[in-house]
Amino acid sequence: IRIVIYAVFFPTEGWINNVRAGSFSCQGNHIKVSSKLVAFNTEQAGKAAIMWSMIWFTPCNQANPLCAAAALICFCFPKQNLPSCVAIVCVAHVCSSARVCPTACFLPFICVSLCVYSIHALVVLYVQMRSREVRLWDHRKLNSSVGSVSLGTSSGHCMTDTSTRGVAMVPKLALDVMSCEVVRVLQLTDSCIVPISYQVPRKEFHADLYPDTVGTTPAMSAEEWWKGGNKQVERVSLHPDKQPKPKAASQAPAKRDLPSVNSCHSVPQESTRGCSTSSSPLSTASSSAAPSRSPSTTSGLSSGFLPSPSPSQSIKTLHNLMGPSSKFRHIQGAVMHKDTHITNLRGLNLTTPGECDGFCANARRVAVPLAIAGGQIAVFELSQPGKLPDTALPTIQNSVNVADFCWDPFDTHRLAVAGDDAKIRLWQVPEGGLTETLTEPELIVQGHTEKIYSIKFHPLASDLLVSSSYDLTVRLWDLEKGEQVKVLTGHQDQVFGMAWSPDGKLLATVCKDGKVRIYDPRKSAEPVQEGPGPEGHRGARVVWVCDGKYLLVSGFDSRSERELYLFSAESLSSGTIAVAPADVSPSTLIPFYDPDTSVVILTGKGDTRVYIFEIMPEAPYFLECSSFNSPEPHKGLAFLPKTECSVREVEVARALMLSKTSIEPVAFTVPRVKKEFFQDDVYPDTAVWWEPALTASAWLSGSNGQHRRISLKPKDMTPVSEAPKEAPVRKYLPSAVYLEEKTDEQKKEELLSAMVAKLGNLDDPLPQDSFEGVDDDEWVSEVLDFPVFLSSLVNFLK
Repeated sequence: IRIVIYAVFFPTEGWINNVRAGSFSCQGNHIKVSSKLVAFNTEQAGKAAIMWSMIWFTPCNQANPLCAAAALICFCFPKQNLPSCVAIVCVAHVCSSARVCPTACFLPFICVSLCVYSIHALVVLYVQMRSREVRLWDHRKLNSSVGSVSLGTSSGHCMTDTSTRGVAMVPKLALDVMSCEVVRVLQLTDSCIVPISYQVPRKEFHADLYPDTVGTTPAMSAEEWWKGGNKQVERVSLHPDKQPKPKAASQAPAKRDLPSVNSCHSVPQESTRGCSTSSSPLSTASSSAAPSRSPSTTSGLSSGFLPSPSPSQSIKTLHNLMGPSSKFRHIQGAVMHKDTHITNLRGLNLTTPGECDGFCANARRVAVPLAIAGGQIAVFELSQPGKLPDTALPTIQNSVNVADFCWDPFDTHRLAVAGDDAKIRLWQVPEGGLTETLTEPELIVQGHTEKIYSIKFHPLASDLLVSSSYDLTVRLWDLEKGEQVKVLTGHQDQVFGMAWSPDGKLLATVCKDGKVRIYDPRKSAEPVQEGPGPEGHRGARVVWVCDGKYLLVSGFDSRSERELYLFSAESLSSGTIAVAPADVSPSTLIPFYDPDTSVVILTGKGDTRVYIFEIMPEAPYFLECSSFNSPEPHKGLAFLPKTECSVREVEVARALMLSKTSIEPVAFTVPRVKKEFFQDDVYPDTAVWWEPALTASAWLSGSNGQHRRISLKPKDMTPVSEAPKEAPVRKYLPSAVYLEEKTDEQKKEELLSAMVAKLGNLDDPLPQDSFEGVDDDEWVSEVLDFPVFLSSLVNFLK
């Protein structure tokens, strides 16, 4: 009898994402699973991650924290330090007819799995040619195997494109027997756990597929086994009607917060011996970024643990199936017409420091660094696009290499430039652009003792600038007086990025020492908050989002993969609340955040892809939108004020993209049907951030301010919220017409009617009735003339 079994690859909403699988050398499976819970190794050696609770279960106890803690120690201890009491916990439930070595799991290249109720043992091993084989042995005759199957030499992937760290089989008691699911495995990859179901194409419960399986009640204690007991574990039926009903307490929804390993206080005092007190290396981001992964909130095969509901149950809506979606998910980026490009750029500096954005722009002009001695910067007017001449252009000469530069947000003519000589120079660009080379700056401020990393203007106060340097200090400058006013300390390494809060009160920094800090410069030179930041040391950026409630940090993890981290501005010490993976690339993602739409646009130097996310103040926090891809690698993006966007085309952002030879405007639009109306849900009143709210001296004295807001609605457009309601036009018949149940008599009448329609009217004459007949005398005459015809034919043939 041949049984067809097919594998069901779960959709991504059924995966457990944002895990950090262990990458250290180990011959184990890296993952263990019970009927409800799963545990797996992490990249931090000597520790195990806690997914839903403290878990690593023996076959007969899948929920007791004592066994979980003891088995966890057994899993983490080196083989020479295995406690005997822990080894008993693991060995006591193995088949009594097999001889088990406590260090068997540490044998190189060999993993043994023993069948409890069979005389055979299945061995998976590598042979001399490095090909993998599966062999069947009779443990009563171990001199040769009964049979073998070759599996090839590939390192192998289960069903995904990523590398497999381990595979664990879900117990039979957790299978969906009503869908004829015979096997379910969990594949552990570098960043997720993928459930894979194997099903037989049948319906309902089939007893031939599901014999009674081993239950979870132990047959004897460890002491009884040592005394020679050989009792077998009682078998239970998998039939749904024979399953014990869950207790009321077990139906209570589980908490979504992930407990840490040091939650040993929930275990009895005598059971906490050897329990680890280290914190969980798995951040809370896993539960925040994907809350639907919890078994308590996910039903069916998509959770990987619990049986799926029957089709007779309610049909889930699209929102429940796909989760929340962003109204900007279909945002489109497009390069604008060639008439708006600035082309024929030559001699660009493509090796600016990582803390520099590469170039900067305001509503009127754009500044680009040149690879010419003396730290020269070219300035181009946006009102004069086209091809640049081949001759030399007037530039700004700093006399030293440029580290960072930015435009004054309240003065489109003033450019601040930080150099390698630890000085900050302020340049004034004349009206109409550069007509000659500038060699004398308007102002020079100096205070740092080493090279400057980056500089930022205050978002509300005029003439207030902040800078970071290799001397591990952050300094505030009053440009009106030309002097230093504050020195912020506390950094232990290079400062990757700085960002002012939207209200201008706080300053956030991200540092190479793996810390994110928040300063209140007017109150203290030390950070008021500090928390763990990205683990990678290649670079990072920080920006305030969601009205200053959260900090978004783009950085690298320990494997140098780019990721986005979300922190609560009120509790940095608690770590990240959500993590969104990006990709693998050496350049740091530079974020641009639009507070009106809560959309963040990110790209890196040398990238071709631009990532777009909508940031939400609650789970799942990150809503990924359509990305924009440039035809060739670009140096970066510089965004223009919101007033430069075309609201008639539902343009939510406009940026300048710098390539090797050109500057091209890119418009980011949201597709809408009623473009003749003003999309007021996309365009709330925007802040006039190009006008100062207060002076530097007023801010330093303790005053606060805020920008005024204006509407972007043109006078001749009506808001879409006030558009007249149109009566819906039904293009098709309602589904009830097609889904309506009909009786057998109605079906017979419809069938007969259709047949009669094809046959036509029964009263109509048949076609042959209209044919003309032949008279009898004509037949006779023809017969009489036949001899004459025959004689004529004979004469003709002669």
